[in-house]
Amino acid sequence: MNNKTLFLLVSLLFLTACSSVTIRPYGGEKDTSPPDYQSSKTFYLAGIIGEHEVNTSAICGQRRVMQMQAITSLSDWLQSMLTLLIYTPRTAKVWCEHPSQESEHG
Repeated sequence: MNNKTLFLLVSLLFLTACSSVTIRPYGGEKDTSPPDYQSSKTFYLAGIIGEHEVNTSAICGQRRVMQMQAITSLSDWLQSMLTLLIYTPRTAKVWCEHPSQESEHG
């Protein structure tokens, strides 16, 4: 295998390793601030086995949920590859409305 092929394979590995799904119920730009909640969730057999719920009412209380995100990070992906997709973790994140946002939305 020559250096160009190796470089291409490593580049593709890093480009395909991370993924995320972001939900913003009220629209707007993606929030990049630290989340109010973050937790790794355990799944097995390429994500087929495992079911997790995140109780946003317990996390945000009376505040609105501004953004939710499910992420497969590079670390999650590497763990999945090392276990041959037997263990496939994902990370859940939740952002709640903050007082400055409440005054903007009424």
